[in-house]
Amino acid sequence: MPKILVIDDEAAVRKVMVRMLTSAGHEVTAAPDGVEGLRVWRELGADLVITDVHMPEMDGVQVIRELRATSPALPVIAMSGSGSARDLELLRAAELVGAVGLLGKPFSWDELMGAVAAAFPAEI
Repeated sequence: MPKILVIDDEAAVRKVMVRMLTSAGHEVTAAPDGVEGLRVWRELGADLVITDVHMPEMDGVQVIRELRATSPALPVIAMSGSGSARDLELLRAAELVGAVGLLGKPFSWDELMGAVAAAFPAEI
């Protein structure tokens, strides 16, 4: 199972995501913001990063750019809980800089698991 890093500034979201992904058999680490998320990724690595796009200090688009600079093949899923124009703009930008999937919060178990599965295309 892939090792997953969850980056979100909302503690409740991180907790739920860690619980959901762990129960599906993944090894999961979490970080409360983009700066800490990049530190954790550099230290522990991950096969997949799921990041919120709207966070203080460093937004998810910046996180994706940093990850792409050092690990261009790393799959990243961007998520947002707001339908605000700013968050929709950030989701579009995340996709443009390389996010392989987008998740809207709140999301269901099936949506999360589907996004994770889609991040790892089946080998032929």
